[in-house]
Amino acid sequence: MSTEELLHTLLSSETETEVLEFKTAENSYSKDKLGQYFSALSNEANLKKKDQAYLVFGINNAKQIVGTNISDNDLNNYKKEMADHTSPSLSFTNVLRFSTPKGNVIIFEIPPAPQGTAISWKGHRYGRDGESIGGLNDYELSEITSQKRDWSANIIQEATLNDLSHEAINMARKQYTEKNSKLKNEISNWDDATFLNKAKVCINGKITNTAILLLGKPESEHFISPGTAKISWILKDRDNIEKDYEHFTCPLLLEVDKVQAKIRNLKYRYIKDGTLFPDEVDQYDPYIIREALNNCIVHQNYILGGKINVVEHEEGMLTFINSGTFIPESIEKVIEADAPETNYRNPFLANAMVNLNMIDTIGSGIKKMFVIQKNKYFPLPDYDFNNNKVKVQIVGKVVDVNYARKLAELKELSLQEIMLLDKVAKNKLITNDEARQLKSKNLIEGRKPNYHISSTVASVTGEKAKYIKQRGFDDDFYEQMIIEYLKRFETASSLDFKKLFENKLPEILDENQKENKLRNMLQKMKRNKIIEVVENRKWKLV
Repeated sequence: MSTEELLHTLLSSETETEVLEFKTAENSYSKDKLGQYFSALSNEANLKKKDQAYLVFGINNAKQIVGTNISDNDLNNYKKEMADHTSPSLSFTNVLRFSTPKGNVIIFEIPPAPQGTAISWKGHRYGRDGESIGGLNDYELSEITSQKRDWSANIIQEATLNDLSHEAINMARKQYTEKNSKLKNEISNWDDATFLNKAKVCINGKITNTAILLLGKPESEHFISPGTAKISWILKDRDNIEKDYEHFTCPLLLEVDKVQAKIRNLKYRYIKDGTLFPDEVDQYDPYIIREALNNCIVHQNYILGGKINVVEHEEGMLTFINSGTFIPESIEKVIEADAPETNYRNPFLANAMVNLNMIDTIGSGIKKMFVIQKNKYFPLPDYDFNNNKVKVQIVGKVVDVNYARKLAELKELSLQEIMLLDKVAKNKLITNDEARQLKSKNLIEGRKPNYHISSTVASVTGEKAKYIKQRGFDDDFYEQMIIEYLKRFETASSLDFKKLFENKLPEILDENQKENKLRNMLQKMKRNKIIEVVENRKWKLV
């Protein structure tokens, strides 16, 4: 449906409803009010079993087009505000701008609240009673939190077996037979409908969203709207400029191999020195590519209408991105549990992918990715859960050969400890418990949040210079520099000292923290009657 057709359909509604709101917004619109409407419309779309709710700007109460002056910059701010202040984090499925002779109309498409969860705005859950907005009542909240909707199990009444790819069904049979070899003879006698029911891709002969995703013909993708069955492979050069791309759609069972074939998995050759490193390995282990890609497919929030992106960087890095929150909340929980997932966003799809041998349920897939990278002395996978997306980066090379080689000599380090050191090295936050764990083994030093590798690790890994740069020097060292400077030049301003200490204060500190440290040192020396302030706010020795 085009934007014009959608607008016509919305305007034909007799009144505003729980999932439709018109606003004039001639100049600007309160972000806080917008957030309240976002929460209410999203929750009501869930309760009404709707794929979308709509908030339309540029329409008055009489449903006449009056236009709106909201800019693209405003729209980007609105999207960010929604993602930052909703819980769980959610933003618009789409924002459509339509130009008319009477002015611009903007349609915000708002996704329904995820199954089992009400959307809150700044800690408050909103709902609608007709055209009015207010707090979500207890009954509505119970209705949302108790339901177990599974988008991937939705039955598409108008779809038939003819909408599935015969080639994909044959591959599915092969995969299913490999997983269930004892049933080989029996499987060969099943017709397609029976096989798809047994493999739990279809339900009682009915075509599901899962069936279209994994086995559907490319032209059948429209059945799963607003979901999409799209994977985009993008190649970027060293300047982050796009050089090549290709889009893939259903049947995803077949397309995974095609996406993997596009990735230029070159050979990585180590510098020969000792016996710690092999001579040559693949930049990206095939298992990691398949695991990361299949994880994107099974965990994608298809209601949001996004696509899966696989970005290949020429300097040796792969990035996999899918829409939706990371349900286990943290990678550490996944690694520590080392057990099957108990909560899937798309349980029917997950079960089908297990049956077709695309993923397994032993819970060790992500952990195996970390172990593979560790054993190759490559940086560990890097996960990012911001902006309602899951992003994982895989580096296909040794970033620092000497550091990797020496770190490998610390045989007593567990995978969890290496993961934590990897976070410290990347200047990522670690919890108080994690910091205590690393400090108890003398692996890190510093104060929250500015931790850095300890002198012990620095000594073993040949990172002594880096250690000093991160840790900095003792205060006596800096005080002596100030004294020597004033002996030679008699007076100095705070700016002079700032220049003096440039590149000498700990690298782990940001600019504000460096200025605070300098200010505190000067005040301490003043209290100790070593220096004093004279005219023009200059410092001199007492």
